[in-house]
Amino acid sequence: MSSPARSGTRSARGRRGVRPSGDDREGAILATAERLLGERSISEISTDDLARGAGISRPTFYFYFPSKDAVLLALLDRVVAEADAALDRVPDDMASDPPRYWRRCIAAFHETFSAHRPVALACAAARVTNAEVRELWARVMSSWTLLVAEAIECERRRGAAPPGLAARDLAVVLNSMNERVLHATFAQDGPAVAEADVVDVLLTVWLNAIYQTTTPPGDADSPQATPDSS
Repeated sequence: MSSPARSGTRSARGRRGVRPSGDDREGAILATAERLLGERSISEISTDDLARGAGISRPTFYFYFPSKDAVLLALLDRVVAEADAALDRVPDDMASDPPRYWRRCIAAFHETFSAHRPVALACAAARVTNAEVRELWARVMSSWTLLVAEAIECERRRGAAPPGLAARDLAVVLNSMNERVLHATFAQDGPAVAEADVVDVLLTVWLNAIYQTTTPPGDADSPQATPDSS
């Protein structure tokens, strides 16, 4: 960036704007891709479309991404990071108010992927043919499954949730349900839960699956697990 002194020596006619940085160009490509995905499928978007929308040349596009599929992968990675950040902001109050905690977690994912609906739908379609997108999503789902399984086991240890299915199996089913139900709501793909109701519907199923009730006890009124006296 030019110093104030140097900028002041330029005539108004000869002054040049600040050149976009590499991060700016990459961001422009991603923003263009997300906008175009709201209008048409990834197969109908060309690298020329992406370059033109980002205000760069086709050769410059390839400096940042080897293909449009790589752009889609970067978009998914960015949305997942946003969802993880939203989850990190959820207060850790599961023991004191389980329904509130789980509702905030489900809402964090719903709100993030709803805000990036074209990316979510495009990546769901791409998983059929794009191995990199499929592998990234599998890693993400495994990570979220682990978090949920650990939370279920914690609730069982404190006596709030009864024993039952293996925590990991239950976590797999619950996460997979969320994925499919949210996809149907976003895409209006066959029978779908209304957007305004989807978080509450998912929450009800989660609470019944984990606690066998929609009103699980908080710390103040839950029986504490006691060591085996035998």
